[in-house]
Amino acid sequence: MTRCEVCGNDYALAFTVETQDGARHVFDSFACAIHRMAPICEHCRVQIIGQGVEVEGHWYCGAHCARAEGKAGIVDKVGSVSGSTG
Repeated sequence: MTRCEVCGNDYALAFTVETQDGARHVFDSFACAIHRMAPICEHCRVQIIGQGVEVEGHWYCGAHCARAEGKAGIVDKVGSVSGSTG
């Protein structure tokens, strides 16, 4: 069995995540993987589990937080949603 590097659980179904720089991390759950690896929004401090926005090497959960930190021209979407008004 393999031990999770976050919680220490020795689990037969643990999995390994290899990063772009070759570092290897072992987790027993997605929750532990998110806890260790998800970037944190530099404005509101939430862990970014979805897309997020990277601006000049800084991570934000969305365009609102990027703009709140003074980053200009950042949008969450471009264009309109079909059938929406306003």
